Amino acid sequence: MINTVVARRYANAIFALSEKEGDEALANRGACLASLSDMIAESPDLDVTLKSPVVSVDDKKAVLGKILGTVNADKTMQNFCYLLADKHRLSFLREIATLYSELLDDKKGVVRGRVTTAIPLSPDDEKDIRDQISAKKSGREVKLEFAVDASILGGMVLHMGDEVWDASVRAQLSSLRETFKRGE
Repeated sequence: MINTVVARRYANAIFALSEKEGDEALANRGACLASLSDMIAESPDLDVTLKSPVVSVDDKKAVLGKILGTVNADKTMQNFCYLLADKHRLSFLREIATLYSELLDDKKGVVRGRVTTAIPLSPDDEKDIRDQISAKKSGREVKLEFAVDASILGGMVLHMGDEVWDASVRAQLSSLRETFKRGE
């Protein structure tokens, strides 16, 4: 919980600063944070280096300097990452990137979600689901990720933010099982 609070403060700070500079700065810094997060996720050695209390702040900044050059980070983004190093907060970088992305989505009116089905959907079916959810979300842009999980047996499970709509056969069978146990 404390980690989320710390990461949220830094994400809010860089977002507010970027917002003052305009939409281009917001988008560029979001892309930069996403790239950094992906690099850390793909390289366990990089993750360990940035989080390690044994590695000096100067060494972490040197590593960051090289990485930031590859992701086209502007001076503000470089200073932000160096501040995270100075404050021993680099371990929060991935969470900061996620929270920044959520703030950016809120500003743009984008809703993200994940649809899980028992079988792969055709592109037409994916479009139909996306359109139906967009209509229910008052015309907001909906970006959905589609996944397959055969254990749900049929139907679908939709995750959007904190909400979950479970219309899977597995959930219906579970509900039926509970009804039988209660003797109704």
